[in-house]
Amino acid sequence: MRYKIHGGKMVASTRVQKLLRRYKLAIATGLTILLIQGLVVWSLRSLEEGEAEWKHRRSKLPDHNGQEQKIDPVAIERQNTLSGVNHGQSRLRQDQPAVTSIVRRGSRRRNKPSLKDKSLDGPEDGVAVEKAAHYDPSSSRNFSEIRAGEMAKIHLVAPGEPGSVEGAPQVPSSDFVPKCEISGKDALSALHRAGSRQCRQEIANIVCQHQAGHLMPQSLPQFCPQHVISSAIQHIDFADTDLSKVENPVRVVFMLVVHGRAVRQLKRLLKAIYHKDHFYYIHVDKRSNYMHREVLQMTELYPNVRATPWRMVTIWGGASLLKAYLHSMHDLLSMLDWKWDFFINLSATDIPTRTNNELVAFLSQNRDKNFLKSHGRENARFIKKQGLDRLFHECDNHMWRLGERTIPEGLEVSGGSDWFSLTHKFVEYVINSQDELVTGLKQFYTYALLPAESFFHTVLGNSHMCDTLVDNNLRVTNWNRKLGCKCQYKHIVDWCGCSPNDFKPSDLIRIQQLTRPTFFARKFESTVNQEAIEILDNHLYGQYPLGTVALKAYWESLFEQADGVSSLNDVALTAYSSFFRLGLHKQETTQSSSETCRFEPIGYPVSVHLYFYDDRFQGYLVRQEVQNVVTRSCEMLEVWAVPQATLQLEHNLHEFERLKHLEVGTEWDPKERIFRNFGGVMGPLDEPVAVQKWARGPNLTATIVWIDPAHIVAASYDISIDVEAEFTQYKPPLQRPLRPGVWTVRVLRLWERVAEARFLVMPLAFKGREPLRTDHGWVHAGPPGNVYLEQSFQQLAHVLKLPPSEPALQEVQKKTSLVGKPLEAWVDSSVEAFWVTGDICSDQTSSCPTIGLCTKTSWSSLSPDPKSELGPVKKDGRIR
Repeated sequence: MRYKIHGGKMVASTRVQKLLRRYKLAIATGLTILLIQGLVVWSLRSLEEGEAEWKHRRSKLPDHNGQEQKIDPVAIERQNTLSGVNHGQSRLRQDQPAVTSIVRRGSRRRNKPSLKDKSLDGPEDGVAVEKAAHYDPSSSRNFSEIRAGEMAKIHLVAPGEPGSVEGAPQVPSSDFVPKCEISGKDALSALHRAGSRQCRQEIANIVCQHQAGHLMPQSLPQFCPQHVISSAIQHIDFADTDLSKVENPVRVVFMLVVHGRAVRQLKRLLKAIYHKDHFYYIHVDKRSNYMHREVLQMTELYPNVRATPWRMVTIWGGASLLKAYLHSMHDLLSMLDWKWDFFINLSATDIPTRTNNELVAFLSQNRDKNFLKSHGRENARFIKKQGLDRLFHECDNHMWRLGERTIPEGLEVSGGSDWFSLTHKFVEYVINSQDELVTGLKQFYTYALLPAESFFHTVLGNSHMCDTLVDNNLRVTNWNRKLGCKCQYKHIVDWCGCSPNDFKPSDLIRIQQLTRPTFFARKFESTVNQEAIEILDNHLYGQYPLGTVALKAYWESLFEQADGVSSLNDVALTAYSSFFRLGLHKQETTQSSSETCRFEPIGYPVSVHLYFYDDRFQGYLVRQEVQNVVTRSCEMLEVWAVPQATLQLEHNLHEFERLKHLEVGTEWDPKERIFRNFGGVMGPLDEPVAVQKWARGPNLTATIVWIDPAHIVAASYDISIDVEAEFTQYKPPLQRPLRPGVWTVRVLRLWERVAEARFLVMPLAFKGREPLRTDHGWVHAGPPGNVYLEQSFQQLAHVLKLPPSEPALQEVQKKTSLVGKPLEAWVDSSVEAFWVTGDICSDQTSSCPTIGLCTKTSWSSLSPDPKSELGPVKKDGRIR
């Protein structure tokens, strides 16, 4: 028997009602059995209904992880939406979140119904997307419908300069005063959701100008005599790339647009593409200060490597990326000492597939051609799918959709990939021309989504240089639409887009199968797979000498002292400090006979790195200053913290032999199918997701149960696994704070355990990067009433054979008041159940004779890494 949802109320079927009237006692017994079996359906519709009140409760929580900010109910809604699930269906398809049947007990809470909104079509990164993204129910729906009476007409100050990506007009400190009427649904939604007053003012000014017809050009000239796409040599012999035979070989300026912290991969890219005859201009995202510091050091090594003296925040799909390109082109045209012929843009996730000589030989034979990849579909469909018929604006690091617009008359819109190779002549035309076509398109694309995917195509295709256009961007991109098109950018853009997958060794065959000339491939990430990079690098430049160290190792920085402790959240600071203390404790206990091996940590960690070997995560490396307890001398030590596996699979699984892995973590990446929070470090205010990995096999239904440290059943739901499903995942909307301690997630078959994984919700030793105080005890107290969802599942404790919860609750309650050293002891005892200290090393000769030098320790972040080290320029002009 299953319940059904009718009109938001849970009612029994007619047959059940008759049975209830005839056999009350029998039905009561039957219901008891059904409660144990947990076969009551909680449909996704009821999940949505409960979401509103749940968000309201959670929005009242104090700041998250010590960062002094409000918990954004809009963000919470985004994070807990079951993307890719069709409402009313209960079968899980491959790589979709698990469609769940949640066991429901107790009374239903009344919730405000969510208001529906129309879906949005959207673009891919270069190709249109068929999927739809929905507006957030707590924002645009409530704003445009509930507040229709208040906000149907908004009056704003008279528009002046339009609020562009950067340098928008500053407005008075008070909020804007209405003057023009704004009634469009998209504009009202954006005004409601925008966080800052400045952003709202920019949006208002733009909408007012657009409504008045003053924002967009009505028509633009067509200078191309006929729409022709030229074709360069599609088959070229790369056997002879002796540039001494090439007359006046071209020189290339590589524009690198980078962000994040993968400095070693960026260095490896620079090594692969560097030649003394070319130029390298690097823009680092304004938010990536560590990367910027490292890039500045690179520029000191080579005169033909420079960093932009300005920095911008560039977001996916944003107008800021086009603005960064145009600004860079202007800079490069002004650098009279750099004589270049081609402009090629790259990211840090690109890797060359051919040598510099091969690239130069090819471009020298096609020195008057511009290489851009077009969408390859009917133009009207491209415009719609790309959102070019919609008005967008970027502010608050978000692309806001503001309404509809029309394409200027006479314009032939084109577009596709935002990776290109452009001639100096065309770049000069784009930057310096004052003709109506270029100036009009700059204005048009200032308010376009993904403008870099269309601006240069459209300028070139409508200009007098249209016959230089070649439909080939000289790249190969590892597209996997099934995995890459999951609308993963909804938090930064009011649209739906795609992203290519990272190359793995099995994907490299795609490069070999291409017939058109290609010189670069993307994307590559060393934290996902470094072997693919190694294969290409060896193919181009040969293997490193036998015995070269660290070829399979990879380090990536998470924190440096120069970042400031404020850049860490409280969970990370708690974990890193605990890792280091546990390392010192192990050193002290293993060397108990030597007093000189006792240390005390000083201050906060100095650096933290992720460490990988052979494409497997090996743990965290934490460096921190210490003082020797005996000699009182100070030194710098690095500790290696290694995670321990917690998965237990039962025997005699039968059809559940399909289950290969069960893991709980945060920051699940459905595209690469990994947790980006390596090691699963999480705290009471995080939102964990359970992921199961399956082999092919029969259709299955499994029950997933979450149990907290006090033996409270936090959640229970069913998942359906199709024949071809590889991954199932679901993030139950657990009420926070989660109770700190050891949690358990079980996979059950007819209430028999199939698998079990434990994970740690770490107690916090810091709040706002300051030591936790007694008035912060709420963060360790668990949810109000010990109920994680809108009702209790504790009736299942007997079926699951859990110990009584009361003694455990009394024990954990005592810990909520811990501070100082007792709190650190609780943290360390919790952490050491999931992590062990691999080793410890010192920056210099240590006062402890058993501690070696980090520079001679293979796992240390200070050990040699030849593949990512930039050396002197060799006789052939290269550094690789």
